[in-house]
Amino acid sequence: MAISDVKEYAHLTEADVEALGAEFDAIRRDIESTRGERDARYIRNVIRLQRALEISGRTVLFASFLPPAWLAGVALLGTSKIIENMEIGHNVMHGQWDWMNDPEIHSTHWEWDNAGPSKHWKHTHNYLHHKYTNVLGMDDDIGYGLLRVTRDQRWKPFNIGNPVYNLVLQSLFEYGVAIQHLELGKIAAGKVQPGTPERAEFDRKVDEVLAKVKKQALKDYVVFPLLTGPSFFHTLTANLAANVIRNIWSNAVIFCGHFPDGAEKFTKADIDNETHAQWYLRQMLGSANISGGKLMHFMTGNLSHQIEHHLFPDLPSNRYAEIAVRVRELCDKYDLPYTTGSLPVQYFKAWRTIAKLSLPNKYLRHTADDAPETASERRFNGRAVGTIDPVTGKRRGLRTAIAEGRRRLTRRTSAPVAAAS
Repeated sequence: MAISDVKEYAHLTEADVEALGAEFDAIRRDIESTRGERDARYIRNVIRLQRALEISGRTVLFASFLPPAWLAGVALLGTSKIIENMEIGHNVMHGQWDWMNDPEIHSTHWEWDNAGPSKHWKHTHNYLHHKYTNVLGMDDDIGYGLLRVTRDQRWKPFNIGNPVYNLVLQSLFEYGVAIQHLELGKIAAGKVQPGTPERAEFDRKVDEVLAKVKKQALKDYVVFPLLTGPSFFHTLTANLAANVIRNIWSNAVIFCGHFPDGAEKFTKADIDNETHAQWYLRQMLGSANISGGKLMHFMTGNLSHQIEHHLFPDLPSNRYAEIAVRVRELCDKYDLPYTTGSLPVQYFKAWRTIAKLSLPNKYLRHTADDAPETASERRFNGRAVGTIDPVTGKRRGLRTAIAEGRRRLTRRTSAPVAAAS
C-alpha cells in the first residue's frame, strides 16, 4: 500500500488527499477550541473512580483467605489497573490533558502502574509508533519484534511459534512493553558492541527498566501482601491475577486496533516524501475500531476508537466518540473504508492473521494482494476503484471496491450451493 504515490492508491487525487487533510485539521481546531471544564471534570472523575476501586480492592483483600473476598478483590483491582493503564496512564502520557496545566496529570510527570518506565514508553509509542504507524522496520509495535503479522515480514523458522509467542506475550504484556525500548534484537545481532556509546546507552536503559520492574514487584508481591498479614499468599496471588487480567485485556484491545482485517501495513518506501495529509490517510488505513457501547469505550481507554486516536493522539479521549461521527462522514464523502467490528470479531481476525503468518507464504492460500487481512488497492484492479459510478457520477473508491469484492466472493461461494439445491 503506497500512500506517498496517490495514483497507485487508486481513486484519490493529490488535491483530494490535501482536502481530506484540511478537513481533519478543521476537526482538530474545533475540538481544541471547545476543550474546557467538562473535559477536566471527566478526567478528574475517572481518576477518583480508579483510586476508589483500587482502595476497595486492596481493602477486600485483607480477607482474601475467603474465596468470595479473593474474587471480589481480583475483580476490583483488575478493573482499577485496566482503567489506570488505558484511560488514564496511556492518555495522560499522550499529552491529552496537558492543556489543563495540572502537574498531577501532565504527560511530563505521570508514572503509570506498569513495569515499563513512562519515558521509555513515550519514545517507542508516542514518537515511533504514532509517527510511523504500521511502517515495517520503523514501528516497533508491528509484532513487538516477536510476531509475524504481515507478509512484508520475511518468514523465518522462528515464526512457527507465532501463536505460542502471543499467548505468552498477552499474559506478560507489561514486561513485553517494558523491554520493547531496549531493542534486544540489535544486541542479539551483534550490532551494539561493548565499550561503545550505544552499549553505554543500552546499559543505562536496562538499569532503568530493572529499577521500575523491581518497584512494581515490591509493591504488588511484597508490600501489599505483607500488609494483609495472614492473607499474604492469597493477596499475592490476587495481585498476580489482577495484573494478568490487565495484561490480557490491554493486549487484546491493542491487537484489535492494529492487526485485524483491513488494518493495512506499510513499508519504508511508502512514506517517502509523505505530506501531513498523507499521514492522516495512513493513520486511517492502518487502524481498526472496536464497536460497542459506552462501557466498552471506557474500559478500552477509548482505544476502541483507534482510528480517531491515531488521527488525533493528543486530543482528550472522551471526545473521540463525537470525532468518530465526523470521521465516518469523511470516509463516506471520500469513499474510504472505515474498519470496525465487535471485540470478538476483531480479536478473532487478529489471531487468525497471527496463526496464518506462522507459516511460509507458499503454504497460504491467498497472496498479499487478495488476503482478507489486507486492504491493498491491488485487490481491486480492474474492478471498481477509480471508475465513474454511472448513477452518482462520482469516482468509485476503496470502500465501494471492498464492498463489491465481498459481494462477488459471496456469490462465488454460494453458487455451488444454489446449483445443488
